[in-house]
Amino acid sequence: MKTVTATDNPIPPVPAKRFGWLRPSHKHSAVSATVLLSVFALLSRIIGLVRDKYIAYTFGAGPGTDAYNVAFQLPDLINYLLIGGAASISFVTILSRYREANQHEEGDRALSVILTTMLLVLGGAILLAEFFVPLYTHLYFPNSPSEAVLCTFMTRILLPGQLFFFAGGVLAAVALVRKQFTYQAVSPLIYTLGIIFGGVVLSHSIGIPSLAWGALAGAFAGPFLVNAYAARRAGVHYRPLLDFSNPGLRSWVRMSLPLMLGVTVVFMDNIILTWFAKHSAGDITRLMYAKRLFTAPMAIIGQAAGAASLPFFASLYSRKLFGDYASAVNRAVTRILSVAILLSAAMFALARPAVDLVLRGGSFNRADAELTALYFAIFTISLALWASQAIYSRAFFAAGETFVPMRAGTIITVISIPCYWLLHQRFGVIGLAWASNLAILVHTVTLAVLLHRRRMVSLAGLDRLELGRALLAAVASLAGITLLLHALPHSHIQTYLGDLIALLVGGVLWAVLCYGVLYLTGSTLPSQLRSRRA
Repeated sequence: MKTVTATDNPIPPVPAKRFGWLRPSHKHSAVSATVLLSVFALLSRIIGLVRDKYIAYTFGAGPGTDAYNVAFQLPDLINYLLIGGAASISFVTILSRYREANQHEEGDRALSVILTTMLLVLGGAILLAEFFVPLYTHLYFPNSPSEAVLCTFMTRILLPGQLFFFAGGVLAAVALVRKQFTYQAVSPLIYTLGIIFGGVVLSHSIGIPSLAWGALAGAFAGPFLVNAYAARRAGVHYRPLLDFSNPGLRSWVRMSLPLMLGVTVVFMDNIILTWFAKHSAGDITRLMYAKRLFTAPMAIIGQAAGAASLPFFASLYSRKLFGDYASAVNRAVTRILSVAILLSAAMFALARPAVDLVLRGGSFNRADAELTALYFAIFTISLALWASQAIYSRAFFAAGETFVPMRAGTIITVISIPCYWLLHQRFGVIGLAWASNLAILVHTVTLAVLLHRRRMVSLAGLDRLELGRALLAAVASLAGITLLLHALPHSHIQTYLGDLIALLVGGVLWAVLCYGVLYLTGSTLPSQLRSRRA
């Protein structure tokens, strides 16, 4: 009798579930993680547009919304100065080292020590800030006491939220080093929904501070609670520990200290913009609406790709696979630059109908929408720079190097402030938008050159041919959309129907022209975007 072996009747592999990559426990590749985070970032930004539409419709652009926008500045500044604004980024690198060395208990202890120590430090700073908030808001609104009081009230509501953001950022690293990204993808959605919920439920009784209460609730439910659940499922047991000799804490402080002491245009841009735009009621609001609309695609392609790439960069570097690390960074930058160049063409051409459709209505009038669209169009020119700097900065962080990029970033920020001032004096708020573009240009180029000069990531590794194809497709689509909008009967009529027609037809034409040019020039970008695997 013939003996039947396993090789005679091989068991067919179980097909992967179509949506298995959405499971929280799914281990992602670099590309599938980017796709996941990009999809959820898109969903988050759609919800963000609903939030902005609600705020614009309900509160318009005036002293109240200016106070609301400024209220976020001090909490964000404290977070940045005390913990570098990058709890997750720093801790991912440290936790990756423990994981690669199979030192899981030491990693859990480091998490507990870092979380306990910095929550005490951050909590003390927040208590002090609650007391000194009026002095800060008076700097923004010296001639408007009522606006300063309103801003003070909302700032005090928002300050405790930084505890939730920090704790959530540290806990998020647990899932990230396991290459599980669903939790990180979901938490921003919950945060944004919290702002909307607070406004809808409380705005009739307490007015615009309802948005601040919603933001605080969203910070607890989203960034903190979701990531705490993820860490718990991963088997992490937090214990309140203080141990200043812990090597994990020392490594974290050593990596984060440059982030705390340094400032970069990436963080300071909004603060600088609001500072110079404070002199006329509504300017802060319109400028911030334009910036938030602009950051929607930037977050989708830049921040999502950067967050997804960091654990992979850190893993390669910690295993001393320096060639693979450099190649991975250059592939990510090439892909992000190509996509951003294409998107910026559509955003620039369709700026007016997009902003008009999303924001105009209620208390936000036509003049507000036109000015916001102008600022938005200027911002879109720098999309590729904002997106690629997220990759370059994480390339440094993955290597455990934070001092060099932060030193350069601080110098660039200090030098750029006179540029903001000069262009604002010459051209008003429009000049601020151009100054923002120039600052991020210098910042991004500097990061790329520093990586090259330190022999970490060579500039020669960028696929210039692929970038050229993307640029050609962007120029063709920009020209096509511009000609089409002039030909459409609704293109110069600011109605919602005209906006919708312009966006739909322009979007289809953009996609057709971009794909056609990329296909004819032999670009690999379309196939890369269709694939979910690296």
